[in-house]
Amino acid sequence: MGINGIELLGYAASIMVALSLTMKDIIKLRVLNFIGCTLFTGYGLMIDSMPVVLTNGFIACVNVYFLLKMRRENRHH
Repeated sequence: MGINGIELLGYAASIMVALSLTMKDIIKLRVLNFIGCTLFTGYGLMIDSMPVVLTNGFIACVNVYFLLKMRRENRHH
């Protein structure tokens, strides 16, 4: 039995989130985590799982918020 596209998306999302947690640089961590959460949101939509969609959509937004905040702070220094 092979892996279908939806499963592949779920694995890709898992790998991105796991990889993000190995980053020392907080910006790289947040960017990779954002990508993983975005993939998980798509995965959740495909498997019709609102808990996956809502949780990962929220975390993706948190990552964007902090990335924009860090960008603004770097511009003012």
